[in-house]
Amino acid sequence: MKPNEGSADRAIRVFAGIAFLVVAIFGAGMFQGQIAGIALGVVGLVSLITGAVGFCPAYAIVGVGTCEVEKM
Repeated sequence: MKPNEGSADRAIRVFAGIAFLVVAIFGAGMFQGQIAGIALGVVGLVSLITGAVGFCPAYAIVGVGTCEVEKM
């Protein structure tokens, strides 16, 4: 898998992923039902993993990327 996320994109995904996971775990009582908490947890986990790995499957399917061009 070739990385397709830039450093800013990765940092935002990791930060957002952690934030979503914290809200899903500790703030799930704010939501009406458990589905919202589970959905936030899944979105947070996916964001955290894609940010840590540097590869986004959705970017690959669409054919876009935010990865900086390597200088030779």
